[in-house]
Amino acid sequence: MINLELTTSIQEISKIPIWEFEEQVEASEPAGESNMNIVLRITTNKRSVILKQSKPYVRKYPQIKAPINRISVENAFYKAVNQNQILKNFSPKVLAFLPDEHLLVTEDLGKGSDFSEIYAGQRVLKKQEVQNLCDYLNALHELEVKSFPTNNTMKILNHEHIFWFPFLEVNGFDLDSIQHGLQDLSLKYKKNLALKKKIDQLGKQYLSQGDTLLHGDFYPGSWLKMGNEIKIIDPEFGFLGDPEFDLGVLFAHFELGQQSEELKSEFLQSYIQPLSPKLLDQYQGVEILRRLIGIAQLPLNLTLEQKEKLMNRAVELILE
Repeated sequence: MINLELTTSIQEISKIPIWEFEEQVEASEPAGESNMNIVLRITTNKRSVILKQSKPYVRKYPQIKAPINRISVENAFYKAVNQNQILKNFSPKVLAFLPDEHLLVTEDLGKGSDFSEIYAGQRVLKKQEVQNLCDYLNALHELEVKSFPTNNTMKILNHEHIFWFPFLEVNGFDLDSIQHGLQDLSLKYKKNLALKKKIDQLGKQYLSQGDTLLHGDFYPGSWLKMGNEIKIIDPEFGFLGDPEFDLGVLFAHFELGQQSEELKSEFLQSYIQPLSPKLLDQYQGVEILRRLIGIAQLPLNLTLEQKEKLMNRAVELILE
């Protein structure tokens, strides 16, 4: 049984049955800050590849159980998108998949950086970058997928942390450890019964089966900047659902990253799939709230007053 850790030795990695004839493993290092999985960059005498292994828990939060078969969903997602001329340019190629070991091997796209720096207010997304993100979602959402894993266990996990846990008045997560005063502020939203009722309804919509292939976690941590290109990674939350969900997450992070309000309207001018504006607003609103008062925190450079303003806007998006 292969059990990767960030500190797994070169000798142990060399024993994995994926290497070519006379290929020798020379170095191993963590490949970025992966929240969900163990991800290693392996350099050999012939190439550089990425090893990704899922565990029965969330790597960043080991106390949170997670379905170990999520790596199979990621493999299925890459298999689907790499059949498309547009999407394959955004995605790494799968080199090997060992389902019994929950291990995926992909090409190494290089040591690019994700877009998380927008949260510090230090990066303004360029018009072409936004257009690239739109091109990706346009191609993804019009992709005809005859069969795809339901990914229900990952949807249930995501549902808990988007639509339920953040809105519990007592959930064991002290928001003052993130920012003083945030715990008391959060009660304004946790006690809003009309808001919680609408979020509960939205959560049931999220759990329903759709017919559009979604990335499922389309936020700046899943976008890699590689020179003049953008690559999209980490689709383990992928599922067939509402296209409004991917867009709602995207637009929420535009706001959390203090980007121009015009980006949303500009994006929608280029997006070609039919949408429900109300459903889109609701998904956007709940993503803003869960990122501010849920466990999946971001490195935000926002005052408490700025967060309250964002959360009030999120409530409007959900209820109005």
